[in-house]
Amino acid sequence: MSESTSNVVYLTIALLDFVIAGWKCLALLRDPTPTLSLITVNFVTSGLVFTMAAPVGYRRLGELTGVPSFATLPVYIGILTCFSLLHLLTMLWDPRLRQRPAVLRRRVTLWSAVYVAAPAVMIVAFCSADLAGPTDPLKFNTDFATEPPIQVFLAVFLATLACGTLSTYRQCRMVKLEDPRFQRALRSFGIAMLFVFGYVVCCAPAITLAALGNHTLDTVGVLGSTFGSIGALITSYGLSGAAVGAWLRERRDIKALQPLWDLVVGGVDEDLAFSVDSARSHRLAWNVGFNLHRRVIEILDGMRALRPWVSPLPAAAVYAAYEHEPAQGKTDARRLSERDLEAAATAAALRDAAQRLQAARREAALRGHPGHPQAPGGPQVALPGEDTPASDERQRLLRVAQALTAPLVATALRAVRVQRSGSEVSEATPDA
Repeated sequence: MSESTSNVVYLTIALLDFVIAGWKCLALLRDPTPTLSLITVNFVTSGLVFTMAAPVGYRRLGELTGVPSFATLPVYIGILTCFSLLHLLTMLWDPRLRQRPAVLRRRVTLWSAVYVAAPAVMIVAFCSADLAGPTDPLKFNTDFATEPPIQVFLAVFLATLACGTLSTYRQCRMVKLEDPRFQRALRSFGIAMLFVFGYVVCCAPAITLAALGNHTLDTVGVLGSTFGSIGALITSYGLSGAAVGAWLRERRDIKALQPLWDLVVGGVDEDLAFSVDSARSHRLAWNVGFNLHRRVIEILDGMRALRPWVSPLPAAAVYAAYEHEPAQGKTDARRLSERDLEAAATAAALRDAAQRLQAARREAALRGHPGHPQAPGGPQVALPGEDTPASDERQRLLRVAQALTAPLVATALRAVRVQRSGSEVSEATPDA
């Protein structure tokens, strides 16, 4: 990897790390937890490491300190810090260790001692070396491999990094999490450890030969930085991929709920909205979780506002049409699950209730009484699925939103219109 390429790659990764760190900081303020704290510190440290490791940052730090190779010390200690945090994180994630607090505490204490002792030895060795003269930022390991203190410095660094990454990889392979998203993230995390270990595999023989005066493998040592960069990128995905996936799903769900929001909030009473921007909240990317929860609450409020106008006829028509279609050879309805059928019944009831409300408003306006019309009397009809637990409301409303334009719902509403047109029962009652 050339210096110009290294500058672009390293600074790009640094920028990515700082962006994710900022994102994690916002999450940490909302939900301060030990694991989220470790992840946040890891991304901040990684961003600083790649900034200093880029040749332009490396040389700038050398100019500021008067020691051209000084940046190697904070970069290598920063690398160990990152992977020590990741290793500790995988131990905290392990359900088996969490069930045995004493074992978890011993392991965390032991590895923490290793990750503290190694940098201490590295600092002493580095400060004892004669590092006079310029050096290639990408070839420090082989340029100073003949210096005994640097040999100790590099040996401790590579040994600790190798043990840490391999132990973390093993931990990732052993940990079994219930959430498949986090399990996939953990699998990516383990793969990243192998790439970082590739850095050790490339550097160790190059340093060994350089210490003996043979610089044949210097290029291989430089290649190791490529493995380290790839490992860092995969690590970033492993630590943020699940969160990014959740963020994208929340964005998608906000848009999917828009038609239902327009029906039961925008078309019923806009005062139910949290703010005038509620109808456009899917554009607020920086607080998508809050916007999604707000949208769900607004929709539920709108559905409650429609309750006086809900009739039992549309839901019954949906179930009747569902049972009738297979008899006519239409097998598509058989593919509906119980929840999907319930969502279709809810969608039909809401569309019908909204139509009845709008008709009542038009009639009131013609009589010279605009505003909120008088709701029909009599007992209110419950909507299908109203007993859904709060934790499942989001998925339920998504199914209802998707069912609004379903052919089964359209068929049921046509049947209701035909039934009402031939009935002598007044539309003013909820049983009409």
